[in-house]
Amino acid sequence: MFGRKGAYRASAPTGPDLPRPQTPTYVVGDLHGRADLLELMLELIDAHIGGTGWQDPRLVFVGDYIDHGPDSAAVLARLQELSEDFPQNVICLMGNHERMLLDTLGDPALRGPRWLREGGHATLQSYGIDPTALIEGATPALWAETATALAEAMGPQTQSWLATCPLSWQSGNLWVVHAGADPARPMTDQTARVLLWGHPEFDSMPRADEVWVAHGHVVGDRPMLRDGRISLDTGACSTGQLSCIAIQRDGSHAFLQT
Repeated sequence: MFGRKGAYRASAPTGPDLPRPQTPTYVVGDLHGRADLLELMLELIDAHIGGTGWQDPRLVFVGDYIDHGPDSAAVLARLQELSEDFPQNVICLMGNHERMLLDTLGDPALRGPRWLREGGHATLQSYGIDPTALIEGATPALWAETATALAEAMGPQTQSWLATCPLSWQSGNLWVVHAGADPARPMTDQTARVLLWGHPEFDSMPRADEVWVAHGHVVGDRPMLRDGRISLDTGACSTGQLSCIAIQRDGSHAFLQT
């Protein structure tokens, strides 16, 4: 369905406290410029759909599509294509790295240096822009020139698509965000900063509302489903391991990994 291969581990429902989306859902972790792993994951998802017969699934990406890895431009192009071809089924959330890119386009001299330190040089290279002079120390004029070149290379449609990526997605008791959530606040009352950058108590304080939060942002050795949290960032850029969780309406689930 989505693909242009890996393994998966399935788990049967074990109790009432499980994520239960209203429709079968796949949630994919941070890509960070790995177009090759994105294609492998799409093949795995297609194989899983074919093997299970799941109908009308949703495919949700948690953000951080760019930076660090070599293929940021290709990843954005592929995700934009998927979301336009399957507008009711594919949801691409915004991550903090996409936010940094957009902020750099808006105020390059002020926002650009931080983005560069966080891996933005790889995204510039993927669009054919040499970041060497920026890394060595750039004037505001050079940053403005670079932002103009990046905007032209991306094109207005990709910029518009990226700027409209939502910060969260919800189905049943499952919420998907990029970085995490404040466990003391309802999911409808979260700030953009928390959703993009995380919250200090997200990993330590359990929620009291039976909501499950799937997220990326923080790298772990393996994907995890525990205590109302589903962690999916397994450092794909450096490890080659891109992770996804497939969740059925009854809470049964499987982890797919490249």
